[in-house]
Amino acid sequence: MELYCTRSGCPRPQNYFVDLDDSATLRTVQQKYCTACGMPLILVGRYLPLRLLGQGGFGAAFLARDRYTPGMRQCVVKQFKPSGDLSSNQLELAQKLFEREAEVLEELGTQHDQIPNLFAFFELSVPSLQPGKQDSFFYLVQEFIDGKNLEEELQQKGKFSEPEVLELLRAILPVLQFVHEHGSIHRDIKPSNIMRHRNGKLYLLDFGAVKQVTKVASAAAKGSTGIYSMGFAPPEQMAGGEVYPSTDLYALAVSAVMLLTGKEAAELFDVYSNQWNWRTQAQVSNALANVLDRMLSPAPNQRFQSAQEVIAALPSPAPPASPASPAPPAPPAPQSRPAFSTLELLTGAGFSGFEGGLIAIALYSLLRSPAITLGVAALILGGLIFAQTRRWIEKWDLLIIAGISLAIIFLLPILRSTIPFNVVAFLALAAGLIAIALIALFRLIYKLLSLIL
Repeated sequence: MELYCTRSGCPRPQNYFVDLDDSATLRTVQQKYCTACGMPLILVGRYLPLRLLGQGGFGAAFLARDRYTPGMRQCVVKQFKPSGDLSSNQLELAQKLFEREAEVLEELGTQHDQIPNLFAFFELSVPSLQPGKQDSFFYLVQEFIDGKNLEEELQQKGKFSEPEVLELLRAILPVLQFVHEHGSIHRDIKPSNIMRHRNGKLYLLDFGAVKQVTKVASAAAKGSTGIYSMGFAPPEQMAGGEVYPSTDLYALAVSAVMLLTGKEAAELFDVYSNQWNWRTQAQVSNALANVLDRMLSPAPNQRFQSAQEVIAALPSPAPPASPASPAPPAPPAPQSRPAFSTLELLTGAGFSGFEGGLIAIALYSLLRSPAITLGVAALILGGLIFAQTRRWIEKWDLLIIAGISLAIIFLLPILRSTIPFNVVAFLALAAGLIAIALIALFRLIYKLLSLIL
């Protein structure tokens, strides 16, 4: 089994342990250490990092498994480890943001099914790569959403249609309404933070920049932390001022116009006029465009003040077709003939061989010409076989035709005087049995070839 080292800067983070391929060992082994840097790999003795999902300025995220669950549940382990030279105040702020994410996930994730659940939050102190020092890492473990985020979808399939963007808004706006009603503001809405599960359900991710409005202690603490994604943040957030529910609505609208146009935010915003110019680059109704433009207003008080207001303003979905004027019914599909069973194939072969034998004997007795006999018999036999494939003759028809043919030959004096009737019947029956044997042999060969190829 391969385990991934979570220490930033590890020269060789992939580690493979043969003994962990055994499930009993995997569940009972106390610890494994990185062969390159000595970092403990089984976090708090429970979580097994498998691969890196992504990393940024404040840490990394790993796909992991929880060996304390019966099915070795997949989860996401997020590690807080800021990169670069941060001041003590900046480091303290970043750590508080990470702790805040854990608090918000614990509070909101259990109450809303479109916010990932928090499973664990812990600190890990390990010997540093520098002798005599200790490194501290903070981890949170959350629910793994198996799917793709909307940024990945945009890159793969191109621009979203208006119905697809309306679906997004109707799915995420109720989540934002829930978040805002619980005294929080997300502050980092963007396509990469909206994940679509394989089952189609949309989730809101990454609460690391959440602002807990209800926990503000003083007016001086109401300012923005300065943590945001460029292009998605409205003016008040970029200026470090107070943020509001409409701050999230602005970022959601930027996400929507990006998906509609397939362009980056910087390509859609005219810095000279301080306006968003996106309508001409998207196929969208005026009703939806007006809603998005209001969400993109530069002043917070000019936007919708709640997610619920946006939901109420969204254009209604197209009504279903009226029962009074139903769509014309589709033309009936042509009825395919049922396939022949093995019994039908063998019965048909026996009939064709028997009938072919009778026809050949009768014609030769009358014409005394092998060439003419062979040609005429082949034509008649081909017609009978074609009639069987079209199901013009089947089942009892075969027995009746064979009986009539046998009776005609028996009643013709010239035939009875040339070849005894019992010989005619024997030869016809032998021809039928030979035909059955040949069809059975060819069918067996076909089945064998199908299995091999």
